[in-house]
Amino acid sequence: MYVRELPPLSLYVHLPWCVRKCPYCDFNSHEVQGEVPEHAYVAALLRDLDQQLPAIGGRPIISVFIGGGTPSLFSGEAIALLLDGLRARLPLVPELEITLESNPGTVTASRLQEYRASGVNRLSIGVQSFRNAQLRSIGRIHGREESLTAYQAARAAGFDNVNLDLMFGLPEDHVSGALEDLTTALMLEPDHLSWYQLTIEPNTVFYHRPPPLPDDDALWAMQQQGQMLLAVHGYAHYEVSAYAREGKRCCHNLNYWEFGDYLGIGAGAHSKITDNRQHTIMRFAKCRHPRAYMKAAGTTAVLAEQRTLEPGQAVVEFMMNALRLKGGFSPLLFIGRTGLPYPLLRPTIKEAVARGLLDCTASVIEPTEFGYRYLNELIYLFYQDEAYFTETGST
Repeated sequence: MYVRELPPLSLYVHLPWCVRKCPYCDFNSHEVQGEVPEHAYVAALLRDLDQQLPAIGGRPIISVFIGGGTPSLFSGEAIALLLDGLRARLPLVPELEITLESNPGTVTASRLQEYRASGVNRLSIGVQSFRNAQLRSIGRIHGREESLTAYQAARAAGFDNVNLDLMFGLPEDHVSGALEDLTTALMLEPDHLSWYQLTIEPNTVFYHRPPPLPDDDALWAMQQQGQMLLAVHGYAHYEVSAYAREGKRCCHNLNYWEFGDYLGIGAGAHSKITDNRQHTIMRFAKCRHPRAYMKAAGTTAVLAEQRTLEPGQAVVEFMMNALRLKGGFSPLLFIGRTGLPYPLLRPTIKEAVARGLLDCTASVIEPTEFGYRYLNELIYLFYQDEAYFTETGST
């Protein structure tokens, strides 16, 4: 593989603590016991970053995303220390997008003001639902009023780029209830909406004790009617579960979906780094437990995983991301981000077109509406290319 031009580079920062682990959550999150050791953890994050600086060779950072866990458990002072440390160590593009995830049950007006003053300029609020019964059914610590208050406090603090995270297909949900949630969100006029279906993942409480969920017909009706409602209100559908007003697409997530590079610091954080000198795409993951991470940060012991992507793996990973984009991707993007020859994909693309899963022109490959509905089936087709690219060592 030879990537002729290095892709954009983002930074992900993982803050792993939460008040209570939600039964659907499969992220690396840990219920906090006592006080969050925020200053010790920020110091560990910066040691972690210092160790990885040689791997990125002075490349500029195009976005920062502070996720979790519940980052809004951290004080404004701790977030300011973190961001000051990043600014001292990294070349950052002008007008850098800095996102922080927040839980309506853990934010206050003063804390939001401190986040904004520290340089955070995009806030993502984990609302999930505005219906208290549904919030209880998925183990959330907040209610409807806390979400509304958090949103108004974010606007008052000066945030002009606010995302609301909202789910549909909740336990015992129905079409009218899901649309009620979405209508409430639209009345607030957020800049961005992440609106997605609850899915049951392995290693979660819900996986072992599944709740009663809507059937496929109800889920499809929620999705179709919800997407029409979003379009009427001026939200462009630019990724499977992402909707934005003009100019408010999430730069950080777009870089993931376009198979850009990202550096991850924090407990359990993942990285994808392209190295043109070695003609490789590398994957790294940090140790998951916060205490082990803080002890190991700044040493090689912090790495739980380090591997080089085989060509076939790069094909599959590219497709898992790029096929989520509304508007599709170009052959040039595939070649530029993987360093692999596009013509070798043509048999699989031809098969996907024949099945009605893809539309394909000389410049754009895009899932059909049928393809978006059965996206996992579409992506699975490219697993047959994984072995081929790896066996041939295509470059």
